[in-house]
Amino acid sequence: MFKFLFNNKEEGDIVMSNTRLSKTQKIKNLFERGATVTWKQLRTVYDLKSPAAMVGKLRNQGLMIYENRSKKTGVSYRVGRPSTAILVAGMNKVFGKQVGYSA
Repeated sequence: MFKFLFNNKEEGDIVMSNTRLSKTQKIKNLFERGATVTWKQLRTVYDLKSPAAMVGKLRNQGLMIYENRSKKTGVSYRVGRPSTAILVAGMNKVFGKQVGYSA
């Protein structure tokens, strides 16, 4: 009856927690939802001292984050899918120019 008081967990019980997400995880979740985020939002809403450093950190984790600059809105970031040309250029840089092979 009062299992919730003693935190007795049984198999199949649903456990709800109030764990806090890190700033990195909050920003990552925001980008994964497809939102376009401005530098100012990252600075004020998410209390980041260096939004560019956070974007760099997420890029190193594998997110393809594009930066858009405009006079009206300043710098904004969005997650996108890399073009084939970018992928080919990266593969050529890492593996060298691959020579086509014909049978």
